[in-house]
Amino acid sequence: MNEIIGRQKEIEKFSNFYHSKKAEFIAVYGRRRIGKTFIVRQLYQNEWCFYHTGLSPMESEQNTGSMKERQLLNFASSLRQFGSNYENVPATWMEAFDQLIDLLRRYRKRKRCVVFIDELPWMDTDRSGFMSAFEHFWNGWASAQPNIMLIVCGSATSWMEDKLINNKGGLYGRITGEIHLAPFTLEECNLYYASRGIKMDYYDQVQCYMIMGGVPFYMDYLQKSNSLAQNIDQIFFDSHAPLRNEFERLFTSLFVNPDTYIKVVKLLAARREGFLRSEIATLANIPYGGGLTKILTILRVNDFIVDYIPYGRSQRERRYRLTDSFCLFYLHFMEKKKQYPTFWQDNLLSPSLNAWRGFSFETVCFCHINKIKEALGITGVHCEIAPCRLKSDNGNHQIDLVIDRADRVVNLCEIKYANSEYVITKKYDMELRSRTQAFMDAYGSRKTVHLTMITTYGLSKNEYTGHIQKSLTIDAFF
Repeated sequence: MNEIIGRQKEIEKFSNFYHSKKAEFIAVYGRRRIGKTFIVRQLYQNEWCFYHTGLSPMESEQNTGSMKERQLLNFASSLRQFGSNYENVPATWMEAFDQLIDLLRRYRKRKRCVVFIDELPWMDTDRSGFMSAFEHFWNGWASAQPNIMLIVCGSATSWMEDKLINNKGGLYGRITGEIHLAPFTLEECNLYYASRGIKMDYYDQVQCYMIMGGVPFYMDYLQKSNSLAQNIDQIFFDSHAPLRNEFERLFTSLFVNPDTYIKVVKLLAARREGFLRSEIATLANIPYGGGLTKILTILRVNDFIVDYIPYGRSQRERRYRLTDSFCLFYLHFMEKKKQYPTFWQDNLLSPSLNAWRGFSFETVCFCHINKIKEALGITGVHCEIAPCRLKSDNGNHQIDLVIDRADRVVNLCEIKYANSEYVITKKYDMELRSRTQAFMDAYGSRKTVHLTMITTYGLSKNEYTGHIQKSLTIDAFF
C-alpha cells in the first residue's frame, strides 16, 4: 500500500464521515490527475462493499453498442465481482441500482458499508435515465441506512457542480459532505520527493512546481537518476514524451465542450494580472451572462484560475487570473513547439525561460499566501491581500502583492526570481521608493508600510538593502 503524502485535512474529513453514525453521501472533486481516486482507494479499499468506475466516453467510442448499454454491462460486471447473484445485465439504470440494493442488504449488520462510485459523470449518458435512478437509490433506500457511506468522484467538475453539489431536483441538499482535493503545496511536494528518493534542492523544486503545479500524476514521471532539465525534456518534449499531449487530453476529459474553456484559459495566460469579466466576454467572444459565469466558476473549482479584486478597487474591477502552472508552461513553451527532445536543456539560460520564471514564480507565491503569512509571523492576523496597480505623477506602478494587516502594518511585496542572491541596484532602489510613495499618496499613511522582498536566495547586502524591512526566501514555502 502506497503512503498518502500530505492531505491531512482531507484525511481528517474522511475519518469524521466514516465514524459518524448516519448515512453519508460524500462528493470528492478537484482537478483531473490530482489523486482523488488514489486517496479513496488507500483509505477504504479493504472496507468497501462495492466499488465501480464508469467507462470513459473516449474509450467507449471505439466499441460497439450504445454508451448506455456499455455502462450497464460494466456496472453488472462490478456487481458480480462483489458477489451479486444476478447473471442478467440490467436493461435500465433503475434495475441496476435495485440489484445494487440487493447486494448491499447483505451488509446491514456491518458497522460501516463503504460504497465508492468513481467517474460518476461518465455514467450519465444522454437519455439514459441514470440520474433519476441514482436519485431513487439514495433517496429511496441508501439515505435510510445508517451504515452506508457513499463516496462519489468525478473529474468532470462541471457535472459534479450541476448535478450533485448544486442539484435543484431530487438530490437537492442531499450531499452530506464535500471534499475538494487541491494540488500539492510545495511542502507536500518536498515530502513526495523524499518518499521516492528523488533529490532536488528547493530551487529546483520551485522550478518543477512552476511546470507541474503540484499535480501528483505529473510528478510520478520524474526519474531520480535524471537532472530536472533531463526529466522535463523526457516528460514533455521528447518525441514519445508521455505528457506531450496532456493539455488537450486534460480539457477533453473535463468538459463536454472543451473549446470554450480552452479559449478562456489561453486568453488568461496572456496577462499576468488577469482580465476583467467584461474583457473576457469581449476578447473570447462569450456572452456576458450566466454562460460565462459557469465557465469561470468551473475553471476556479478545478484550480485553473483564481479571482481577486485589486487592492483599493471595487467589486466591479474583479479580475480573473490563470494560476495553473502546467497550463502556463504548456501555452508558453509547448503549444507551438515541434518535437525538440532537448529543448529544456538547450534553453536553460534563454531570455524566454527567464521571463517565464519571473511570471511563474509570482504565480507560485500567489498560491502560497498562507506560507508567506506564516513567515511574516501573522498567521492569525486578518489581512486583505491582493496585487495593486497605481498611477502617479511619476507614471504607472505595479506592486506584486499588498498585505494590508489588521495590526496596522502594510507589507508591500516585491517578488523576484533569480539564480543567486538578488542585487538591489540604485535604479531599482529609486523605483521602490517611488512605488512606496505612490502607495502612501493614494491610500494614506495611517499604517506603517514595510517593504518586503520575496526572492529565491535572499538579498545581496549593499547600501540599498537597509531600506527593506523584511526579506523572505523560498525556504518559507517548505
